[in-house]
Amino acid sequence: MKRLAWLLLAAWGCFAQMTAVRFGTLVDGRGQTHRNAAVLIEGGRIQAVTSASQPLPSSAKSIDLLAYTGLPGLIDVHTHMTYVRKPRPGGAAWPSSARVYLARENAAKTLETGVTTVWDLHAAGDASLTMRDLIREGHMRGPRMFVCVHGIGRSAQGPEEIRQAVRNQVEAGADFVKLFASTGSYNDVSGDPTFSYDEIAAAVEQAHKLGRKITVHSYGPAAARDAVRAGADSVQHPAELDDDTIREMVRRGVFYVPTIDHNRYYRDIAPTMGWPADTGKKLEEFIGRNLETTRKAFRAGVRIAMGSDAVNDMFGQNTRELEWFVKAGMTPAEALATATGNAAEMIGMADRLGAVAPGYLADLVAVEGDPLADISAVVHRVRWVMKEGEVVVDLRQ
Repeated sequence: MKRLAWLLLAAWGCFAQMTAVRFGTLVDGRGQTHRNAAVLIEGGRIQAVTSASQPLPSSAKSIDLLAYTGLPGLIDVHTHMTYVRKPRPGGAAWPSSARVYLARENAAKTLETGVTTVWDLHAAGDASLTMRDLIREGHMRGPRMFVCVHGIGRSAQGPEEIRQAVRNQVEAGADFVKLFASTGSYNDVSGDPTFSYDEIAAAVEQAHKLGRKITVHSYGPAAARDAVRAGADSVQHPAELDDDTIREMVRRGVFYVPTIDHNRYYRDIAPTMGWPADTGKKLEEFIGRNLETTRKAFRAGVRIAMGSDAVNDMFGQNTRELEWFVKAGMTPAEALATATGNAAEMIGMADRLGAVAPGYLADLVAVEGDPLADISAVVHRVRWVMKEGEVVVDLRQ
């Protein structure tokens, strides 16, 4: 059967341009490691994974990455691509059009981490929609974006207003829905609920009715507990989840996005932000609670996905979350899965993203070293990135 598939591909190569990317080792995102592998690509999709020692179709273009380990394109399920910390004369906020222009650097830095797909969880105006569409149409270089447009906050009150707010976001072009169900952000690590259970349930019901996934922001355990009970697809940030909520997450298949590293980022920049003197200590304490909750949830079998919550100049550090996951008890392979197969399943793209396999989009990453032995190969040594069959990063010397 494999020989027949190869012969068909060779014949097809006579009529269509094909690219063969050859890796010394390929970690395919499906639990298999291939030595001396070739990935055959045509039309932006993977046609076959085979041996690099096989003769290639005569018309195929070959890319030699035999000195590197290949991975699927990575997925970051929590970004704010259009958040930029660049002051405007007079101190006024930048309009959406300017934010998109200034965010080009965020997009480029994200690609350089090997992240080829993001879920973007809130933006000012229509900035995220504009950026998503510019990238989609090839007018801007950046990761594939799926956006919530605006996260729904306390401007909507009561189940009916919440349902309308969900409808508004979907009508505006949202790929999924985000609900801000607790306090907590930047230097604020409180987690006080901002919506009742009935309001969260209304948001979940309306999002699912419209065919959209819904993710819920909750720094504390209470709003996360209500979100899980209400049927949310994923929860972002929560620390100190109780045992009953964790068991329910396992039973329902709710994804947990810890975002541990974004508070490390805030801790590091705290001295430059004019925040209260005790901010660093509070952030450090929250990081500890967040890490312990991640360890506890992972041991219980909760599905975990990688989200950086990158803003401003945190882009380019998107995958540092993986190092925290290893600290939480994951093997490097398990940590890598949070940014490949798990993340693809969470965003509803498991049939086209998160793996190197026939029919999948040709998103590939080459790293220096063995990521299954040392996750820092992924975090710090990305050398080459392909998105949908196009080379978008080449940092090889």
